Amino acid sequence: MNTSIRNLGVGLLMTGIAGGVLAAGGSLSVTEKIDLPVPAAKTWDTIKDFDGWQTWHPAFAGTAISKGKGNNVGTVRILSTKDGAKFVEELVSHQVGSRTYQYRIIESPLPIVDYVSTIEVRENKGGSTVVWSSRFDVKPGTSGEEIQKVIAGVYRAGLDNLATNAK
Repeated sequence: MNTSIRNLGVGLLMTGIAGGVLAAGGSLSVTEKIDLPVPAAKTWDTIKDFDGWQTWHPAFAGTAISKGKGNNVGTVRILSTKDGAKFVEELVSHQVGSRTYQYRIIESPLPIVDYVSTIEVRENKGGSTVVWSSRFDVKPGTSGEEIQKVIAGVYRAGLDNLATNAK
């Protein structure tokens, strides 16, 4: 699947801002998950690198580190989508033992603020489960429902790609 952030709904979001807007205040959340038929350690190896999303997520073209290094807390990356959008994100935590990390968006083309996301790989009887969740606020005049759909679409594209390539 060759999908970009725009193809996942940023264009839809931007055209939908005029209708169904959300007043400022109140955090929103998105959670998506997928079960994979591979061990948690293998799934973690695929997604653990903060600077390597382009290797597993079809919407992203590359990562440039602007501060820090790799999976060190405080590392800042510029994540580029295949359509040229840029996201500046900071690694908040990276826990190898629990196979989880958390990052926050510093700058984004999306009308969101205070976005913090967690990716976790859990063991299950058939292999592993990846849970990707976030909390955020939307800028005034933005449709909360539409931005939730966009973010859920980004998560689904990555998770579904993991499932397609799980071996």
